[in-house]
Amino acid sequence: MTVPSKKSQKGKSKDGKPKLNKASRKEFKAKKGPKEATRAETASLQLEDDVPDFPRGGGSSLSREERDQIRAEVDAEFEAEERGLKKGKRKKLQKNSPALVDDLGSLFGDGITGKLPKYANKITLKNITPGMKLWGVVSEVNEKDLVISLPGGLRGLVRVADAFDPVFSNEDDVDKEDSFLPTIFYVGQLVACVVLNLDDDKKESGKRKIWLSLRLSLLHKGFTLDAIQEGMVLTGYVKSIEDHGYILHFGSSSFMGFLPKKSQAGMEAEARTGQLLQGVVGRIDKTRKVIHLSSDPDTVSKCVTKDLKGISIDLLIPGMMVNASVRSILENGIMLSFLTYFTGTVDMFHLQNKFPNKDWKEEYSQNKKVNARILFIDPSTRAIGLTLNPHLVQNKAPSLHVKVGDIYERSKVVRVDRGLGLLLDIPSSPMSTPAYVNISDVAEEEVQKLEKKFKEGTHVRVRVLGFRLLEGVATGILKASAFEGPVFTHSDVKPGMVVKAKIIAVDSFGAIVQFPGGVKALCPVRHMSEFEITKPGKKFKVGAELVFRVLGCKSKRITVTFKKTLVKSKLSIIASYADATDGLVTHGWITKIEKHGCFVHFYNGVQGFAPRSELGLELGNDPSSMYNVGQVVKCRITGSNPTSRRINLSFLMKPARVPEDQMVKLGSIVSGVVESVTPQAVYVCVNGKTYLRGTISPEHLADHHDHAALLKSVLKPGYEFDQLLVLDIEPNNLLLSAKYSLINSAEQLPSDLSQLHPNMVIHGYVCNLIETGCFVRFLGRLTGFSPRNKAMDDHRADLSGAFFIGQSVRSNILDVNNETERITLSLKQSCCSSTDASFIQEYFILEEKIAKLQSSKADGSELNWAEGFNIGCIVEGKVQETKDIGVVVSFEKNNDLLGFITHYQLVGTTLETGSVIQAAVLDVSKSERLVDLSLKPEFVDKSKEKSSKSKTHKKRKREASKELEMHQTVNAVVEIVKENYLVLSLPEYNDAIGYASIADYNTQRFPSKQYVNGQSVIATIMAFPSPSTAGRLLLLLKSISEAAETSSSKRAKKKSSYNVGSLVQAEITEIKPLELRVQFGIGFRGRVHITEVNDDSIVENPFCNFRVGQAVTARIVGKSDNKKGNQWDLSIKPSMLSGTVEIGDKFTDEELNFSTGQIVSGYVYKVDSEWAWLAISRDLKAQLFILDSSCEPTELQEFQKHFYVGKPVSGHVLNINKEKKLLRLVTHPLGVAGKSIDGKDSKVDDSHGIISDENVTAHIHGGDIVGGRITKVLPGVGGLLVQIGPHTYGRVHFTELKDAWVSDPLSGYNEGQFVKCKVLEMSRSVKGTVHVDLSLRLSLDGMLPQNDGDTSSNRVQKIEDLHPNMVVQGYVKNVVPKGCFILLSRKLDAKILLSNLSDGYVDNPEKEFHVGKLVVGRVLAVEPLSRRVEVTLKTSNATSATKSEINDFSSLHVGDIISGRVKRVEPYGLFIAMDHTNLVGLCHVSELSDDRVENIETKYKAGEKVRAKILKVDKERHRISLGMKNSYLVDGSDNQIHSEEDSEEDIRETVFMDDSRAATLMENNLSIQNMDVEYENRGSLVLAQAESRASIPPLEVTLDDIEHSDIDNSISNNQACVDEVDPMDAKNKRWAKKKAKEERELEIRAAEERLLEKDAPKTADEFEKLVRSSPNSSFVWIKYMAFMLDQANVEQARAIAERALRTINIREENEKLNIWVAYFNLENQYGNPPEEAVLKVFQRALQYCDPKKVHLALLGMYERTDQHKLADELLDKMVKKFKHSCKVWLRRVQMLLKQQQDGIQSIVNRALLCLPRHKHIKFISQTAILEFKCGVPERARSMFEGILREYPKRTDLWSIYLDQEIRLGDVDVIRALFERATSLSLPPKKMKFLFKKYLKYEKSLGDEEKIEYVKRKAMEYVESTLS
Repeated sequence: MTVPSKKSQKGKSKDGKPKLNKASRKEFKAKKGPKEATRAETASLQLEDDVPDFPRGGGSSLSREERDQIRAEVDAEFEAEERGLKKGKRKKLQKNSPALVDDLGSLFGDGITGKLPKYANKITLKNITPGMKLWGVVSEVNEKDLVISLPGGLRGLVRVADAFDPVFSNEDDVDKEDSFLPTIFYVGQLVACVVLNLDDDKKESGKRKIWLSLRLSLLHKGFTLDAIQEGMVLTGYVKSIEDHGYILHFGSSSFMGFLPKKSQAGMEAEARTGQLLQGVVGRIDKTRKVIHLSSDPDTVSKCVTKDLKGISIDLLIPGMMVNASVRSILENGIMLSFLTYFTGTVDMFHLQNKFPNKDWKEEYSQNKKVNARILFIDPSTRAIGLTLNPHLVQNKAPSLHVKVGDIYERSKVVRVDRGLGLLLDIPSSPMSTPAYVNISDVAEEEVQKLEKKFKEGTHVRVRVLGFRLLEGVATGILKASAFEGPVFTHSDVKPGMVVKAKIIAVDSFGAIVQFPGGVKALCPVRHMSEFEITKPGKKFKVGAELVFRVLGCKSKRITVTFKKTLVKSKLSIIASYADATDGLVTHGWITKIEKHGCFVHFYNGVQGFAPRSELGLELGNDPSSMYNVGQVVKCRITGSNPTSRRINLSFLMKPARVPEDQMVKLGSIVSGVVESVTPQAVYVCVNGKTYLRGTISPEHLADHHDHAALLKSVLKPGYEFDQLLVLDIEPNNLLLSAKYSLINSAEQLPSDLSQLHPNMVIHGYVCNLIETGCFVRFLGRLTGFSPRNKAMDDHRADLSGAFFIGQSVRSNILDVNNETERITLSLKQSCCSSTDASFIQEYFILEEKIAKLQSSKADGSELNWAEGFNIGCIVEGKVQETKDIGVVVSFEKNNDLLGFITHYQLVGTTLETGSVIQAAVLDVSKSERLVDLSLKPEFVDKSKEKSSKSKTHKKRKREASKELEMHQTVNAVVEIVKENYLVLSLPEYNDAIGYASIADYNTQRFPSKQYVNGQSVIATIMAFPSPSTAGRLLLLLKSISEAAETSSSKRAKKKSSYNVGSLVQAEITEIKPLELRVQFGIGFRGRVHITEVNDDSIVENPFCNFRVGQAVTARIVGKSDNKKGNQWDLSIKPSMLSGTVEIGDKFTDEELNFSTGQIVSGYVYKVDSEWAWLAISRDLKAQLFILDSSCEPTELQEFQKHFYVGKPVSGHVLNINKEKKLLRLVTHPLGVAGKSIDGKDSKVDDSHGIISDENVTAHIHGGDIVGGRITKVLPGVGGLLVQIGPHTYGRVHFTELKDAWVSDPLSGYNEGQFVKCKVLEMSRSVKGTVHVDLSLRLSLDGMLPQNDGDTSSNRVQKIEDLHPNMVVQGYVKNVVPKGCFILLSRKLDAKILLSNLSDGYVDNPEKEFHVGKLVVGRVLAVEPLSRRVEVTLKTSNATSATKSEINDFSSLHVGDIISGRVKRVEPYGLFIAMDHTNLVGLCHVSELSDDRVENIETKYKAGEKVRAKILKVDKERHRISLGMKNSYLVDGSDNQIHSEEDSEEDIRETVFMDDSRAATLMENNLSIQNMDVEYENRGSLVLAQAESRASIPPLEVTLDDIEHSDIDNSISNNQACVDEVDPMDAKNKRWAKKKAKEERELEIRAAEERLLEKDAPKTADEFEKLVRSSPNSSFVWIKYMAFMLDQANVEQARAIAERALRTINIREENEKLNIWVAYFNLENQYGNPPEEAVLKVFQRALQYCDPKKVHLALLGMYERTDQHKLADELLDKMVKKFKHSCKVWLRRVQMLLKQQQDGIQSIVNRALLCLPRHKHIKFISQTAILEFKCGVPERARSMFEGILREYPKRTDLWSIYLDQEIRLGDVDVIRALFERATSLSLPPKKMKFLFKKYLKYEKSLGDEEKIEYVKRKAMEYVESTLS
């Protein structure tokens, strides 16, 4: 808000005492006497009225560019004015009342003693101090600062740096980003702030500016965690945004806050970093120093600060709500007490009632309870202000329903404050608004007694001046002038309006003026006067009232001008581009002067441009010499375009009018006399009735650059130009050109766009050069542009070196765009060459002119000597000197003239100095006074003959002339090579002498072609000797004109006589690889295409019998237009020449009557690395793909060398594109004509001219031998991806790479290598994709010449070819925990069980049988129906039993004792592979031993040899139950099995299981194509059953910690002894376990049935059916993904994964999780890059699945793929995110131990801090087990000892401890531990368990003495117990 000016007041306060305005900052002194103290106190509490409560005017927020400079001045003005008006008053008041020392200059606080204060505290500019805490509302949010509305109507500023503490990660970005503040603050936001400082009065007129800080570190200074209580409201910055909430920063680094997002329900949008949020303290975590908050708006607004003991003033924050009670009623408010220790005051504008009338005091009785909020705190005086405003109490900024400038006719007077002002009720909508009118704004004259003039309840007319936003009160004015003035608010200001204003401040940048309504504006220093002023202060006096005109008003920034011309101007105002109409005359001021014109500004930022020609300048004058910046000018609008914001201006009000008959038109020819010559131009007086002045720029004096410079040097005033072209007309000036090229073509030169048409060739001149092209100008301002690639035939040449500004050029119009008014040109010599001899003609004419100007005599009589030296005549001279380059000759009559004879013209004659010779004149240079002579006999004799027969001289000349015809092409010989032209002789025409230019218009700067004397050239006669040609015969060289078209009538006539079908005699001019170039007639050119030489037969080199110059008879068969002009197509085929053909265009259109498979022939005309293009005929092309050209790799390697340009090629038509007249050929015959696999015709892609993505495979069939190129070597056993067509690819199976079974068949194959392939099979899927199976085996039919196939290396293609005991070879496809799969052939896989991998025990199958390994084995079993094959690699005969014996259940009987090996260890039992069979049985954990088995994993390992008894054989379900109890094996007795507790099983989580069991289904191969492969090709029925029972349900993609996560029970809940458990509980547990076991059996059975239903799908269609029938089965989806990867289609596999995630029901979380895990593995293998790809999928998975399971899945993948670094990083995140999970901490420990890293103890300590107490036992015991297994046993022992000290009676812990020690095998340690355990006082059952364990151990050692010792000790225990 801005503060208005204010008239001095002479009124008195209520008590009749004059008011004081002295600002005293002294502390209260208690030593004063009682009266003095009372007076001081009263004065200090007196209402401050010198500082207005309701400042006038609006805020002035200037733009960012000038804010820092100008805002200070604008703000400074207020205080200056205020002080100036108060000086006298202050003195008077002090004189009248010396006793009163303060008028609220300082605030009272808690330090006051004695009587209560009389007045409420109010914040003013005088008593505000740094450190004061204030509550405010944001009124403006700018890019660099905030404006805060403070209590009392004050206005504070906050810089960006002070808006928040520097604690954010994006702090650097904050400074750079201009729009940062608007994103985190909004207008109307309530904020607490601290006063930083007040700007001092650096200048006399300045005022103090309040700088604030919103930093919480200042507001919360002194806050500690102990001081914060639950229920407190705290404000904090959003430091970072997390998944579930916001981390808050309170300005102190000692504690942080967390605000959940769910508590932000009331917020419209998510908070941003740096934003201020309020929340109620809910819970304080003092351990972690975190405060948990809730930010429900209702709770925050109603939360009251509790009464705390020992609360200090530092803990009070503005905006804090307190319960208060009324302590006393003051004159202008009330005093409240709150929080026991504090008192504060509420002024009149912060009472509960927004419209307090005179009886407001009655509403506040003593001790009345109210809710109030703290408004301000002054720590120095301990003064506190409070507010009861209903809006503020509800924590909302008051709303205002009025606008500045609004007028309200009937506003009710609510209260009259004597000597102060009025409180009004404005009837605004939707609710009324309180407004306060200061006494100074009540009337124009001073009001003495306000209460008499205005009565409560009356109505007045008021206008809104401004607002006090915090109080919700408007400020008003009642003065009549406020309703009459033109400007009251910024919205009233309009550009161009004339207003009176008062100067209130003057500075170097300008003056600040104020309009009568209070609005301020800036008058920039340039606008303070018509002329530039150096001392603005002298021009403008503060306080003066002047008349200004408004220049512009953008936002609230108003600028005005005091320039008299503008202020008094009566012309129209231009305030927008739309106001500018053609012909409008207005005033503007110049802002910038350039050489080419002036920029002129108008009102509201509108600007225009006046070009130099419209400035009215004298010739040669510079604009800056006539005009200056800031000058006001009268200008006329000549054109405007509002959309492009352009205005064209002229300073010439009335263009000079000339009579029409005297007007010079553009393009007309005039004459003129040179007035003066300057370096810049030649000034000419144009001949005419009126005086006209013209200018010729130096480059326009001639077409030749050298001549132009030479002519300028010899020009003198008075020389008359006969012909000048008017190029452009400027006011009082004509731009002229003396270029002959422009003058001669004046009628054709265009001046308007409509005169131009494409393909026109016209003369022009280069007006500008840029890097990208060349601008060419014609008449007026008509300009075309030639791009760089269109300017020269040679694109590599430098444009600036090839052309120069002013150069005469011929240009070919390529395109004319009327919309954009753009002309595109070509300057290429090939299409713009001269068609006449004007270029050389102008050269000789100008030579003569320059020679005349150089002569000393004005009439040029000095040049009469030339008459005796006519071309061709004989002259006599004396040899003066002999030089290396020739002979110099002097002439007797002309001493200053020299002759010169070159060596070539001497023809071997040796001349001596002084000898007299007779020579023929070849050339004369008048300017150089040089004559070129020749001694050649043909010239000398011819001339002598002519002179001797003078009578017949004219006749002979006429005959010679007759022989030459215009435009005739002749052979000439170079006689002399000059710098710019050649002197030629025509031997066939009596040795006539001619002249030809070496260069052309467009090639003046190009490197000229080198000519030598005696060289033969071809030229065309262009002009016969005449005065206009200086008596010379002029020729045009063919090298210049060969691309040009001549337009002579004769040639046009000749041309018209040729038509299609005509027979012509042509001469071969050039032989190219694909065509003969010929010419016929006069200047006609044509070509004979290579296919038009012979009839149908294709020969190697059809042009071998032709030579240049040979004449041939040809028939015209067509006409083709090209850039070089019209060319005729001719044919010399015998059949074409013999036939009589009608004239017409029969030959021009060729029928495409080819059929698919037809043989066609053509010649190669282009070849690249992929394609060869053939010319079949003139218009018909064909293309041949590299791989269709041959099947031999050596030929494909040399494709480009083999198919060279011009080579004849024959091929079979594959398809036809009639639109493009293009055939696709293949070299080998087509088996089935013209149809692709699905029978559709293949098409050619129009965009590229090659085969479209609908692959052409018509020429490829099963059994074909084709050429291919390897595009990708697939990983693992994927084989090769080979390209066999432009868009056709085939796959070579791993077994089809080599004939022999070799260990690494991929060796020798690289990407890009050409190979010879055989097509084995082709198929097309439903989606239309073609699958081609290829083989590279050379033994196949056709792969080698005369090869019938080697059957020794044949692959088994059919399952029927396999039989048991047959020896086979194969490659390992993938390895799974149960065995591996091998590739037998392209269509057959076989499986090898783990037990059949080797005769011995295989410790690590993945390592020993890596993917791709070659193995030799024997077939065990074949099932043709299910296509399952089982193979063994064992060499022993032990397993050679037949399949019926191996899998015969009938041979098994209950009670049989069998031997076998442990196949797999599970928590619930052992899977045992029985010897000599393929059967697997399960020995449940309860059947392992007579005693309780505590730790199954420590007792048994995979591969261990065991004996067992068959307990049950279920033939229907194919299940065998085994028992291994000693009682079974020894006596066979069926004793009751002791059921020990399962606590140890619970402890052993799946984290300790073998990793191979938990590996995901897709990890076992390098690619996903083999995921779930263990279920893919089952070799035998029983194997499927056994493996299914020995594994998890097949639909699960098992995760390392997911399978048995539900068994995660605490060890403390399971007790070791049965008799300590309630019998009913034990029974319930047994029933639950039995039920779980039954459910698991059902799952396994369902899985088996699923696997046995039918064969695995083999095509995409079958998979589509399957996923539709089982949409929720992750097993099916993953198989589908594997199938796609088999096809090397990674993208399709990804798409299937996405489909699966969308399709599977949301409730099937495990199924979805399986897909995510498969997706992880897919991206890990194929992602680009893998890390990022996996993380993207991981982030998505987190949103849909249990985060902990997803994290564990990803961790498992990282561990299995040995990505230890990533695993470590992930674990570090997991222990933070899931810090209460025992499983996660154990994985951390396990990882450290595996990597043999230190730091185990620190991890254990951290885990125990984070884990709940009830998980400690589990964590410590499992960590100890891990230490025993992979770490330091001593550390494990100390852990067990520590936990047993705390729980000595836990037999399960003793059992685990003993098992681990037994595994280590230190006998002494084990016995000592048993002794300790058996010495405990435990219940009998537990002791029995320990003694049995001790006895079993000693029996295992076989020490009879110790066995007896244990038995004895057990007896002693029994006896002692019984006694």
